[in-house]
Amino acid sequence: MIFVRYENWRSYLRAYPVTSLLLVINIVMFIIVSFDGGSRNPVALLKYGAITDLPQFSGETWRLFTAMFLHNGFEHLLFNSFALLVFVPPLERIMGSWKFAILYLLSGLLGNIIGLAYYERMPEYTFLVGASGAIYGAYGAYLYIALFQRHVIDDTSRKTLFTLLVLGILFSFTPGVSLIAHVGGLLGGFFLYGLMIRLFKSRT
Repeated sequence: MIFVRYENWRSYLRAYPVTSLLLVINIVMFIIVSFDGGSRNPVALLKYGAITDLPQFSGETWRLFTAMFLHNGFEHLLFNSFALLVFVPPLERIMGSWKFAILYLLSGLLGNIIGLAYYERMPEYTFLVGASGAIYGAYGAYLYIALFQRHVIDDTSRKTLFTLLVLGILFSFTPGVSLIAHVGGLLGGFFLYGLMIRLFKSRT
């Protein structure tokens, strides 16, 4: 069962350096925003790089990246941090750290691009923050593995993954949660993983 974490903190840091770094960045940015306006304050979130379809921020494409490290409230941070801490690390071991980093960041970018494109068509202005698109990118990579590389993960882990995906999609219909960004990250991770194992030598 690859989704059970048994490492102590030192072995966790050695085994999953990129995942650990992502967790630290998310927490540090949350603390900074909390002390500079509040993590639920749209003005503060926009200051530090939230995505928005407000006309005055049009063209600031760097927000598609920075928004991945911001969270709207402690519960948002807690949910994504738990996913990063528990469910994402095995993918770093399967892919290798630098390839995992590429997949994570590109999945997050794709999720944010798709989310912004969708909300730009809506009558209300909105803003997007969170690591969810990138995390769902990791789930998308796992889905590819579960379907086409069945030797890589065991049956129990495969069943756990399918349960996570069903619950995650259902949760994405909660008000205030971006279903579009989640699905965009999921599809992005699925296809990016399939592409990357063809471009780079696979490591399992």
